Amino acid sequence: MASSEAVTGVPSLRQRRRAVAVQEIVAAAERHIAEHGPAAMSLRAVARSLGMTVQALYHYFPSRDHLVTALIAKAYDDLADAVQGAVDAAPDETTVPRVVLAAEGYRRWAIANPERFQLIYGTPLRHYEAPAGGPTTQAVRRMSAIFMREMFGEFSTAQLAAADTPELSSSLRAHLERLPPDGLGALPPSATSLFLDTWGRMHGLVALEVFGHTAFIGAHQAEVFHLAMRNMFQDVRGRIPAGRTGLRGAGGETAS
Repeated sequence: MASSEAVTGVPSLRQRRRAVAVQEIVAAAERHIAEHGPAAMSLRAVARSLGMTVQALYHYFPSRDHLVTALIAKAYDDLADAVQGAVDAAPDETTVPRVVLAAEGYRRWAIANPERFQLIYGTPLRHYEAPAGGPTTQAVRRMSAIFMREMFGEFSTAQLAAADTPELSSSLRAHLERLPPDGLGALPPSATSLFLDTWGRMHGLVALEVFGHTAFIGAHQAEVFHLAMRNMFQDVRGRIPAGRTGLRGAGGETAS
């Protein structure tokens, strides 16, 4: 006879308690990183802050790498939420391109969470290797998909393929064509190259600010970033030839 849990799909009491414990451990680890930095990540310190033993913590995370993977995936998901939230919060009458709003959401999260930003984009933790195709990969693709949609969603595949970019070598083009179709592989190679270029420039400005290298700009850093993003994405649009609307683009379907 099937259990009520299997029939209703309701998690058991034990499962709910485990989920709460996992959330508490992750939250404690985030606090530890905020206070001491990612490099000081310690299971013993996290367990001690929760009044539990390391052995008890291992029941939820078998190793440091399992906990680090959870922390990185959650950081990417929180960053993606911030990026999407910045786009969704824009008033209908705004003249700011949605992709610029997304970039500004990215910047605000990074500045508000410098240690977690460092965890995902700073010096890699020693001896840690993210599981291939695991939760960290999926979280990265989710965030990338937001920028792909806002940057290229209104263009057809043919328009993106004809983007005005420096000619790619045959080996690079072949490599880009082999990327997973649920990620950057959804774009033609020329658009992928353009995307990586703009991503690097956006991320570079944010990293410089997070790590204090643009402090000399003072209170004007947000304005400088805004202007840089508007100029950059205007250049991106100028590289994509005009064409018919209503075609399937990189971000899905547009209205005809």
